[in-house]
Amino acid sequence: MLTQNNTIDTYTNNNNTNNNDALIIPNHAMNTPMLFLSPNNNYHIDEITLGQYLFERLRQAGVKTIFGLPGDFNLVLLDNVYKVPGLQWCGNTNELNASYATDGYSRINPNKLGCLCTTFGVGELSAINGIAGSFSEHVGILHIVGTPSVSTRLKKLLVHHTLGNGDFDVFHKMAADISEYSVLLTDADIAAKEIDKCIRIAYIKQKPVYLGFPANLSSVTIPRSLLDIPLDMSLNTNNPAVENEIAKQSFDLICKTKNRIILADGCCIRHDVIKELNEIANITQFPIFVTPMGKSSLDEQNNPNFGGVYVGTMSSPDVKEFVENADLILSIGTILSDFSTGNFQYSYKTKNVIEFHSDYVKIKNAIFPDITMKYALQTLIQKLKNSKPVSINNAKIPIPQPIKTKSNLLSTSILRQEWVWEKLSHWFKAGDIIISETGTSAFGVLQTRFPKNCTSISQVLWGSVGYSMGSCLGASFARKDFFGGDAEAGSGRVIVFVGDGALQMTVQEISAIIKWGLKPYLFVMNNHGYTIDRILHSKNKHSKYRHETPNIAKIPPTYNDIQPWNIQKILPTFGAAEGEYENWKVELIGEFNEMLENPDFGIPNKLRLIEVLLPVMDGPVNLLRHVNTKNTAINNNS
Repeated sequence: MLTQNNTIDTYTNNNNTNNNDALIIPNHAMNTPMLFLSPNNNYHIDEITLGQYLFERLRQAGVKTIFGLPGDFNLVLLDNVYKVPGLQWCGNTNELNASYATDGYSRINPNKLGCLCTTFGVGELSAINGIAGSFSEHVGILHIVGTPSVSTRLKKLLVHHTLGNGDFDVFHKMAADISEYSVLLTDADIAAKEIDKCIRIAYIKQKPVYLGFPANLSSVTIPRSLLDIPLDMSLNTNNPAVENEIAKQSFDLICKTKNRIILADGCCIRHDVIKELNEIANITQFPIFVTPMGKSSLDEQNNPNFGGVYVGTMSSPDVKEFVENADLILSIGTILSDFSTGNFQYSYKTKNVIEFHSDYVKIKNAIFPDITMKYALQTLIQKLKNSKPVSINNAKIPIPQPIKTKSNLLSTSILRQEWVWEKLSHWFKAGDIIISETGTSAFGVLQTRFPKNCTSISQVLWGSVGYSMGSCLGASFARKDFFGGDAEAGSGRVIVFVGDGALQMTVQEISAIIKWGLKPYLFVMNNHGYTIDRILHSKNKHSKYRHETPNIAKIPPTYNDIQPWNIQKILPTFGAAEGEYENWKVELIGEFNEMLENPDFGIPNKLRLIEVLLPVMDGPVNLLRHVNTKNTAINNNS
């Protein structure tokens, strides 16, 4: 029976924190369950508060940093964070940024989970945009909301942070539509079971889960022995007969075709099937392409079968022709969106399409629902291994190669995005975390080719402008938590590309980056406002300014203009100490080359802000090509 405890539990833990980091790693190939074992803490008390139980469970599930803001309905709950060895509270400047940070953390966390804690009403609603993005893009997050007490809710008291109508369920209902599962704890007897369920669903489904935690339950005590029950994080198994049928039909279709390709999409990364993707690619030797959301799912620089990024109508001509003329497309981790497909226009000429989605498989017109993709792919791999080798792309069509920009440009030439993104391809290193903001950066990064083990973060589907700065904080924490912190070996760097307009939306999170001594690279692509909107809506009327020296005064003022900031003063304004940061400002090709070729610049030993001055109407080549094609079609139809 659970009892109310009005005292705060304290204890001493002499264990090495690093020992608590050890997790049982799943062997999915053998379909063994994933079990996260509880830390080996030698407590001398038999009970634990429900609030501490929640954070102990999160630590067992592989979360080391909690994001969010304090509020009066979650204060007692947050006291429990500091009772859990190996767990820390970040603290953000606002809830929206905190939700972005949690998203970025989950994407980098090898345990595929992040945690956000906000207060009732005003706090949770501030975070709801970021939570919706995580739902859209398959990111596992537990959103803990500190709510008024159970008795306050039942009595419908007119307390603050409510709508003044006694309705305490309205915010929970709002969250339900952008959560895989949502629950408001009311019964202390089953609260621990509900907490475990929430953590499991967030991980398994890779979606946000909403957990309402009433203030009066934080100090309720439960048996500490519940922590000794391992969390069951095993994926749902498939019906073996259905799994084998998927493998058989896929294999038969592969054998009947000659010109076959693999298309890697976003759920390869979100649902942890990168190993299976690369194994299939190695066995078959089929040409392999990625969508924008699938970028970084393979080594793009050293894989001879990598053909580039397929974005439907926005693809380079060679990539578009190669993909759309294939007679079999094996799509793995499929997520359809207008950006990934180029306005939903996948113009495949073949009907031989095999799609492995996160929770179902589609082979031509046949749909197999409720399928765990990872296990289905493993069965297909076994089928490929047990059968005679699949011949390499019989059509012998040359795989598309990246388009090279002019290399003999003068050092005094002004920077243009087409040149900048190709140059950055050679500066990226294995293990880098590369974050690109919604806008021209999200298009430009598609022009680059990543080395092995890089991770690409970009809100391709949800596309909330300003996401990258919060995500940078979360990704930097995850790098520090799981991959060796701020090692100065030049690998595993966190690199952000954000426009000057987007920066103004979430710039406050630089304060948290400085507070915690994190050292990402902040590339501010300064093109004087919302250039992507200018390009998309210009209908070529401003195209003559595309290659000129930045001069916003030449373009008639519109709603895409912003107040210019002195970007070079941002870091010291937020408290960065002299010697702990670097500012760069580059406008010419020679300046950019000198910066990247500086060996000290490549070492992540301090926070760096790089202001890149660009022409007002300049954009990545794929974006400009898309706009020109669109405008030509409009003109032809007018």
